[in-house]
Amino acid sequence: MNNLQSLSFFYPELILTGVIILAILYDLLIDKSNSGKVGWVLIAGLITVAGAVWMQETRATTLFTDAIVLDPFSTFFKLIVILATILVSIVSLESGELDEYRKGEYFSLLGIVTFGLFLMVSAVDLIMVYLSIEIVSIMSFVLAGYLKQNTRSNEAALKYVVYGAFSSGIMLFGLSYIYGLTGSTNYFQIQQSLASMGSESHTAILMALIMVLAGFGYKISAVPFHFWTPDVYEGAPTTITAYLSVAPKAGAFAMMIRFFNQVLADGGAMGGLNSSSLATLPWADILSILAVITMTLGNVVAIQQDNIKRMLAYSSVAHAGYMLLAMPVMSGESIYAIMVYLVMYLFMNLGAFFVVITIKNKTGGETFDDYKGLGWEMPFIGVVMTVFMMSLTGLPPTAGFIGKFYIFAALIKGGNSFYWLVLVGGINSVVSLYYYFRVVKVMFFEGKKSEIILQPPKIMAGMLIVTALPTLLLGIYWVPIADWVQRSLVFFIQTL
Repeated sequence: MNNLQSLSFFYPELILTGVIILAILYDLLIDKSNSGKVGWVLIAGLITVAGAVWMQETRATTLFTDAIVLDPFSTFFKLIVILATILVSIVSLESGELDEYRKGEYFSLLGIVTFGLFLMVSAVDLIMVYLSIEIVSIMSFVLAGYLKQNTRSNEAALKYVVYGAFSSGIMLFGLSYIYGLTGSTNYFQIQQSLASMGSESHTAILMALIMVLAGFGYKISAVPFHFWTPDVYEGAPTTITAYLSVAPKAGAFAMMIRFFNQVLADGGAMGGLNSSSLATLPWADILSILAVITMTLGNVVAIQQDNIKRMLAYSSVAHAGYMLLAMPVMSGESIYAIMVYLVMYLFMNLGAFFVVITIKNKTGGETFDDYKGLGWEMPFIGVVMTVFMMSLTGLPPTAGFIGKFYIFAALIKGGNSFYWLVLVGGINSVVSLYYYFRVVKVMFFEGKKSEIILQPPKIMAGMLIVTALPTLLLGIYWVPIADWVQRSLVFFIQTL
């Protein structure tokens, strides 16, 4: 479809562009004390965009001369990104860290990141892949360093830029290799070219794809591309830390799934990497090792942390590893499992960070010592934090348990060669129990019991309920989410 025809299908992104421009112009017209109102402009705009995305046609359509694709798979991830952005935007209005800064630019940058993520989840062209990643990365660099007077925030932004530039360079080198080998930047044409190549080209293909994997690994915080994660998560505004832990990770997994399925598997048949004409390449082994190292290192290092944000940073690395467990199978069941897991992860991880924001607004601290006795002083906070920690561990009856259940079920269904991944994943879940419940222990069993009970601000309490209820309810009744994922996945299989 040519560019002019594509615009009629691109209206959610056009609406989002208009919202971003409106937010920037509105910020120019109001003083600093009212700049938080720009957040409500973005939130209202995102709700409108969500409605537009939901109402789009469900048939698969390639847009802008096959640079991006519109299908239920991309629609699913766009809605995940919008939901994360709306929740973080609302909490940002109450964040004490941002009080001294003009918030108009902050919300405008969040909108631009959302636009970049829309392109990421839809990209089927190497050039669009790189451009969308750079849009998200550059805006994220600025947001990570938004607390200009804070040394840790400046350090976070600098490290983010350095690691981001390094991984982008490696990925671009890999993309150029693929273009050189196939003569095309389009996923479908690349798949056909790779399928027709002889085994003598497989070494070059493997090296190119490993370099591309480095770019994906950076965005999802997979080992060894995770080094930026703890410092950036600790130094960035906590609202941005929460956002980076969910939205870009979802976008990167969507892009990674689409790339590996369409470029490596025959015709996007979802028959697993072993069904590909490139089945002789050791992709299942590479992804399995990457997943095991990622979740193991994330969990082991998280045990040693005294800062809650750093602990949750390594927790985020570990959860990337859990989701990566399903990648070697690359079947319909494994992709389904990753998508279900991401929905569950959104609520439980954002909820945990929202608790951190609430407590930091009260105490100004984010270490374990600052949490002593808060379960009695702020019982509501203590209860919801316990729910989030249970879910992140993967204990029933929470959403986290359902997410891990689907991951492990996909591995078991994948065959005997993946059973060891189930065992390693189970052991890692047990290890994570220590540092997650250390938070609960500190809040309820250390420090003095307070006779004064404090309640969080109404907006923060509301956002904690919005994240805690799905975390509990989806652990008991998850059928609507499962059905939605199935509709997205089935269409995805049929149209590739």
